[in-house]
Amino acid sequence: MSKAYSLKRQADYWLGEFFVMASPCQILLDNATKAQADSLTALAYAEAKRIELKFSRFRDDNIIARLNHAKGRGITLDDETVTLINLADLCFQLSDGLFDISSGVLGKLWHFKQQTQLPSDADIKALLPNIGWQQVKWQAPLLSLPIGMQIDLGGIGKEYAVDKVAQLLESEMRLQQIDSAFLVNFGGDIYANKLRRNGNAWQVAIEDPQHLGKSKLMVGLTQGGLASSGDSQRFIDIDGQRYSHILNPKTGYPIAGGPAQVTVYAQNCVQAGMLATMALLQGEFAEDFLKVQDCRYWL
Repeated sequence: MSKAYSLKRQADYWLGEFFVMASPCQILLDNATKAQADSLTALAYAEAKRIELKFSRFRDDNIIARLNHAKGRGITLDDETVTLINLADLCFQLSDGLFDISSGVLGKLWHFKQQTQLPSDADIKALLPNIGWQQVKWQAPLLSLPIGMQIDLGGIGKEYAVDKVAQLLESEMRLQQIDSAFLVNFGGDIYANKLRRNGNAWQVAIEDPQHLGKSKLMVGLTQGGLASSGDSQRFIDIDGQRYSHILNPKTGYPIAGGPAQVTVYAQNCVQAGMLATMALLQGEFAEDFLKVQDCRYWL
């Protein structure tokens, strides 16, 4: 039976790779034996897969499915799910309602794959009553969604998985007394734990969404999280107008006027992802938002 991950030696580090949460995932280990790198990659894969199975909205056998099909009944959540719902609630408050995990229902109308015409105003307006985190009853650990509302944790799930895997790797390396720098990269959501043994930072490439595959900005990452949000991969072009996949939950239409991509550095990947997404949701005011946050960013 083949492994769900691969491991290969690069010039001066081990590279573990697997595919989880619809993303290519990488674990880079700077100072470990092959056996150590293999066990750490296996650990990372297992944790990422656990999180995917638990929180994916595309399954019918997890906590998200129970919530989305509860028909108004309250569901008591476990501690980990409470943490994620609290995080989503914080994002909603800090973004003035623009970061809303109940807005995934708009995906019924906006596909951003081979879509040749816009949804009708009437169809969008029909969905809007089912969107709005302010309508939920949230008294941890009890969550009640209004009938017709569904939630999707995709906006924070991958960043959460990066940080959880990083915490697990650090804990396991302490147990095994492995002194290795590592970098976790799940589809561009990244965390690094420390300087490499040669004293250098990890070199991370940020692609220019206007010139994919050609223009890259190299960023040195020593410790912390890096996350990007943008529309370079998911958008539609109809009648000469480009529509981003970043949707405004209040209107049901794509956000307009913002940068093509926002990349943010923060203490961890969750923070970086929150700030990048919330900035993009501000449209033309994205940079004003980031300046107030006093963080490092690239537009």
